[in-house]
Amino acid sequence: MTTTTNDSMRNGVDTATLFATLDAVKAAPAAARFQFRATNEWLTGTHNRSTIHGFFGVGEERAHERAFDLDADHPAVLVGGDNAPTPVEHLLHALAACLTAGLVNIAAARGVRLTEVRSTVTGDIDLNGILGPDPAVRNGFERVSVRFSVAGDAPDEVLRAIVEQSRERSAVFDMLTNHVPVDVEV
Repeated sequence: MTTTTNDSMRNGVDTATLFATLDAVKAAPAAARFQFRATNEWLTGTHNRSTIHGFFGVGEERAHERAFDLDADHPAVLVGGDNAPTPVEHLLHALAACLTAGLVNIAAARGVRLTEVRSTVTGDIDLNGILGPDPAVRNGFERVSVRFSVAGDAPDEVLRAIVEQSRERSAVFDMLTNHVPVDVEV
């Protein structure tokens, strides 16, 4: 990864804006209330597409600069067309992306310049739950593992502490490890 020599830019993060955002949230906690949304449409078989565009934040409706489409499907061995990653693979991506974004921001805030951040996220699942043969088997992942490789201008123990702080602050990690109420309506 390339880093710039500008002191307010570190690891691609504008630290001046990062600290200004933190100060603004401390001064007006209600500004921190956000609602993110996705709409989804079935295409064919197990193939479907979510669109992410609008959200609520800092007291008003907002939108991304462009809409993002995310497809999901199942592989042929699971009666899909293999047009896209499975929903559970998207979840693994969400965890990796959230932890990575957090640790890059934390490193930038601490003055640590990163040269590499890589991770591998694995999720073990037993389809006997989803497919129904064994109701004692959970439908979701039995275990998720994240393995990071991080390099930068700080000692290993500092890099490990940054990864740990990212885990502690990660919204996706929190949602995976704590019960989150989910309402489903028809």
